[in-house]
Amino acid sequence: MPVKKVEKIWMNGSLVNWDDAKIHILSHVIHYGSSWFEGIRCYDTKQGPAIFRLDKHVRRLFDSTKIYRTQIPFSEKDIVDAIMQTIRANKMKACYIRPIVYRGYGEVGVNPIKCPVDVTIAVWEWGAYLGDEALKNGIDVCISTWNRPAPNTLPAMAKAGGNYLLSQLMKMEAVQEGFQEAIALDINGNLSEGTGENLFAVKDDIIYTPAFSSSLLPGVTRASVIKLARDAGYEVLITPVPKEMVYVADELFFTGTAAEVTPIRSVDKVKVGNGKPGPITMKLQEMYFDVVKNANDPQKWLTFVYND
Repeated sequence: MPVKKVEKIWMNGSLVNWDDAKIHILSHVIHYGSSWFEGIRCYDTKQGPAIFRLDKHVRRLFDSTKIYRTQIPFSEKDIVDAIMQTIRANKMKACYIRPIVYRGYGEVGVNPIKCPVDVTIAVWEWGAYLGDEALKNGIDVCISTWNRPAPNTLPAMAKAGGNYLLSQLMKMEAVQEGFQEAIALDINGNLSEGTGENLFAVKDDIIYTPAFSSSLLPGVTRASVIKLARDAGYEVLITPVPKEMVYVADELFFTGTAAEVTPIRSVDKVKVGNGKPGPITMKLQEMYFDVVKNANDPQKWLTFVYND
């Protein structure tokens, strides 16, 4: 989906014009993938523009950099305020928000310590990640030939730019084979996650989702959907999930900031259930959209942009 240019991007404490938001070609991030980022959504709710789980996303950004021994030169509050400032400067009502921390121009070598830590925040218009039809009718996915790495190799709990090289391989393979997305297995052959989404399965009215030990990102939307499901009375098990579950599950769905709650209608050309989005999936999708679109928010997950 092409990025639609807006007026301003926040870089290291200042708003700059979109076309002036540049880094040096010898920045460490370009050569060694030393970046950590978040994907956050601002929704145009019935009560005005609001960001979904802003504090939780910013906390995860700081957790990601801590794993890589990187100190962000701003506080969590600074980043929250900068995100609000960037949305307001661009007069956005609904947008995707991309804060990114990266090692900049200093030394060119594997050791990043002497390279500066830079921070940029961009916002742009972005609709349904996999398309409006995907939310309504579901998508066709495959099991990737690529596995997620062991937990003691690349840390999956960090939302690091370098981790997404694997996601690119998975995504390209899936698309070239005629699928919309891919599911990776972990090193033990259990289900892990998609290229940029967490995975859920429903069997006999019980909801299953893989544990963090299966090398998956601790998704903010994942945690939110688990909370919504349990509040609605569903049993949710966080556990290793074997590969064959995708072929016998009554329902499958992805969650993520970009994907929101997206049904999966087939895996490896095998129908999930009757090949249509299932009732529990659609109920959870409805509950999620009730929060982010209608601002029915008893959990206080929304941060309103223009209300102060």
